[in-house]
Amino acid sequence: MADDSRRNKTMENIANYINGEMVAPASGEYLDNVDPARGEVYSRVPDSDERDIDKAVAAARQAFPEWSKTPSAQRTKIMLRIADLLEQRIDEFARAECIDNGKPISLARTLDIPRAVANTRFFATSITHFATEAHPIDDTAINYTLRNPRGVAGIISPWNLPLYLFTWKISPALATGNTVVAKPSEITPMTAYMYSRLCIEAGLPPGVLNVVHGQGAKTGAALVAHRDVPTVSFTGGTRTGQSIAIATAPRFKKVSLEMGGKNPNIVFADANLEQALAGSVRASFANQGQVCLCGSRLFVEQSIHDRFLDRFVAMTRKLNVGDPLEDGTDQGAVVSRQHLEKIKGYVELAKQEGGQVLCGGKSPDLINDRCKDGHFFEPTVITGLNTACRVNREEIFGPVVCVIPFKDEQQVIEYANSTDYGLSASIWTNDISRAHRVAANLQSGTVWINAWMIRDLRVPFGGMKSSGVGREGGLESLRFFTEPKNVCVNI
Repeated sequence: MADDSRRNKTMENIANYINGEMVAPASGEYLDNVDPARGEVYSRVPDSDERDIDKAVAAARQAFPEWSKTPSAQRTKIMLRIADLLEQRIDEFARAECIDNGKPISLARTLDIPRAVANTRFFATSITHFATEAHPIDDTAINYTLRNPRGVAGIISPWNLPLYLFTWKISPALATGNTVVAKPSEITPMTAYMYSRLCIEAGLPPGVLNVVHGQGAKTGAALVAHRDVPTVSFTGGTRTGQSIAIATAPRFKKVSLEMGGKNPNIVFADANLEQALAGSVRASFANQGQVCLCGSRLFVEQSIHDRFLDRFVAMTRKLNVGDPLEDGTDQGAVVSRQHLEKIKGYVELAKQEGGQVLCGGKSPDLINDRCKDGHFFEPTVITGLNTACRVNREEIFGPVVCVIPFKDEQQVIEYANSTDYGLSASIWTNDISRAHRVAANLQSGTVWINAWMIRDLRVPFGGMKSSGVGREGGLESLRFFTEPKNVCVNI
């Protein structure tokens, strides 16, 4: 809770969006919302509870019959209006995302907010092309499949890509005729709050989308457990995902869980070195390493290991850790003081496990007066650790990468598959046969060849093992938020 109520009275109070209105939490209580670059509270977020969730679910249930029967072309029209309003305010939303999350404003302006626009547009229009199946049985019968919206969808989105992943989830749910109760991360609530206001301006009917802010253990848990929420889509940590799986199982809810990653980035000796270096630096440190797809384990073939490592470290040292609001910044602040301490703890653990820190490993010197109390950490390269140690098995979710040599294809496949995670992987090689062979044997939901983070909204996205259950994207999302019903006609 806020420590200084008098000070916070002058700050903006973020509101919940329930039944088409911006409303205060039932408790009247708020949480501090901190600017990571300054380490200071700059707004307050509702400390909502089950009362707010009950109101939001009731509004969503009431809105569902009409919204589900609204022609898809009309749903598309409203969603496209939201996308247009968001696109007109990219700079405003990018600045808000930068302040709320700590990421460089250049990243928010060129990736996060444009992707939120693209998410909304893609699913708004895709529903008009969503086809169902038909299965004739000779001259006897015809089977056809109806896909109906499931009702109220509970959406929980994370703090690392706040509006990007918020829209990635709510857009297909709304497009398919569901109504939504969404809980953004309480750490980065600002752009979801701003998006709520856009929905009012765009004419989204009351109750179709409801946004309830608050803590996961209180607000999120109430949403997941609610008897009138049959569908739950979650992106976040594996431990929280396990709790959601346990909570939803007794009611047989339909659940999608996109969780953590400890992704391998594999560089073979025959790779285009310049391409592999640039791609590996980006895969290691984009968004301060706070991307579930980051390649935090960098495997390099022995014959080029030393040469590659020297250049990789040199390139890492050139990354500019700076004020996120300045365009020249490559690395901004990590999201919170607590997360900063977690990252520091893993670097210390790496040293205890026998690792050598080649660069980074600490918070930088003073960036500027504005950021003197910010949550910054230098991009860090560690060597000397085997694949069995904790640092190479547990998700750090920060600007920390471990570089590990390998001798051959079989060994690196074993190394890559040695964790409990299986979200993504990158392979750098000019041998196309090897690329396909290794990709087929990696336990990863997404494999990039000579690339990292090329995303197509049409393809299935999700992980294996502890990285998740289910898939999102394209038809996968549209199918997830609908219930298939087979109809058999005797002819």
